[in-house]
Amino acid sequence: MPGTASTAELVELLSVSLASYYGDFTTAAAGEGLTASQGKTLTVLRRESAAMRSLATTLACDASNMTGIIDRLEKRELVRREASLTDRRVKIVVITDEGARTMDAIRARMHTTLTGLDALSAEDRGTLFELLERVFVKTPSTA
Repeated sequence: MPGTASTAELVELLSVSLASYYGDFTTAAAGEGLTASQGKTLTVLRRESAAMRSLATTLACDASNMTGIIDRLEKRELVRREASLTDRRVKIVVITDEGARTMDAIRARMHTTLTGLDALSAEDRGTLFELLERVFVKTPSTA
């Protein structure tokens, strides 16, 4: 019943939900010729350009692995490296227009996720958005 779920039950449901989401995402990314890690990198960069080290931290991977991921994305012209305006030794990774189009294509291929979300009413989608934002998105006032 609504309002009676324990924290443990919510964690379990989040685990099941995220497994389904990531399976859908991985399949969709593969359909665009990308690994899940490459797709996740584009997802992060779609929100904000980032330094290589910051990307490695965000994606919880080794910096040398991040270099390989970016090299492969750059070869496909999905990202580009730019020198930082404040420290020319630091490389900032920026998603290209082609990278953004590829992310749109990945999202469009996520049929399981899209079908599930489309089954919700507009009100339920709004509520889900507000709840997820409250739990996972840290704003300056809540950080």
